[in-house]
Amino acid sequence: MNSPDLPDLETYLGKRRVEETFLSLSQAHGLAAMLDRDTASLKNGAILPAGWHWVYFTPTAGRSALGVDGHTERDGFLGAPLPRRMWAGGSIRFPGTLRIGEPATRISTIQSIERKQGRSGPLVFVTVLHQITNQDGVAVEEEQNLVYLPETPPGEKAGGATRPAIQIPEGADWSEAYTADEITLFRFSALTFNSHRIHYDARYTTEVEGYPGLVVHGPLLALLLLDAGVRHATDSSATGEGSTVADVSTVADSSIRAGSSTDVLPRLFRYRALRPLFCNESFQLVGQHVNDEARVVDQAPALGDQPDQPNRRVMKLWAAHPERGVATEADLVMAD
Repeated sequence: MNSPDLPDLETYLGKRRVEETFLSLSQAHGLAAMLDRDTASLKNGAILPAGWHWVYFTPTAGRSALGVDGHTERDGFLGAPLPRRMWAGGSIRFPGTLRIGEPATRISTIQSIERKQGRSGPLVFVTVLHQITNQDGVAVEEEQNLVYLPETPPGEKAGGATRPAIQIPEGADWSEAYTADEITLFRFSALTFNSHRIHYDARYTTEVEGYPGLVVHGPLLALLLLDAGVRHATDSSATGEGSTVADVSTVADSSIRAGSSTDVLPRLFRYRALRPLFCNESFQLVGQHVNDEARVVDQAPALGDQPDQPNRRVMKLWAAHPERGVATEADLVMAD
């Protein structure tokens, strides 16, 4: 399948895949190590922190099913309609609880396929709905948005500034500095069994795909924002005081201080990738409390009796480069 105009593309709509896995303690410890997190609270039976399900249900396609870029090209669920793929965003709701050391099942359904015409040629947008269940029912509901793109024309740079840079609004409540180096990218690729070469093969990334350097995983940026947002929301609700803007050298510095927040699950996390970030460049994880949940959740009921006061349960989040602006933006709503 090499064109979005092939008539059988819609035959994938509604297709389902069921996967079963065991939420192993060793995998959770691996992600904690990548984040430089203290593992003392991670034990069998403990709540799996929000977003950590991404290091489970990892792809199992054989080598012969991979394309030249390392992505799955033929796996029977959704073939690659165009040569390049990007994780464009998504949303996650947490109606239940996943626990380390317990079995879980993921049911994935291809929800929509949409063709569009971009500056570089045809694009295909795919939305996949994931439902993760355990013995208590549905624990995680996730919509994953993927975009398939044509090859980068020779001489052009991928991930270039095709839109004006979006700067972080003034008045942020907190900020953390982060740099993803080669070791971080390697470890996250290993944990997610992600063989996409743009995350570890510098020569391929620059010479074939046209990026200026190794690309930081979109899900990693989303996970860093989710992790930081939950920590800061928990700190605010626990102390009754507002957060302050304070740069730290790594996420680990603040996550260790707020380690107890790992068992707190949000109600909604929604994120969108705007532009890539690259290996070894410093960027900021930034959060701002907002006044109205309806700004984050469509058709949400009003919260509280003082809409003019910042709601500590609702946040806007950004991962931003100091010059190129926002790379990923997100909304976070904590549970009541």
